[in-house]
Amino acid sequence: MRIRVDPDKCEGHARCIALAADLFDVDDYGLSSVKVDVVPSHLEHAARLAVANCPEYAIEIVEE
Repeated sequence: MRIRVDPDKCEGHARCIALAADLFDVDDYGLSSVKVDVVPSHLEHAARLAVANCPEYAIEIVEE
């Protein structure tokens, strides 16, 4: 599983970071970015929570 943040949609609410700090980081502009290439299996639930809680729908799961 991979995740990605659409920088055009992200408005910096940082809910994803609050829910999955191991997966997301914040850049110099306050926008979220993904820290990992592939989501470790033990963090897949956290990734799905971040997707579900993003108010801008800026995070998506990329299944391979």
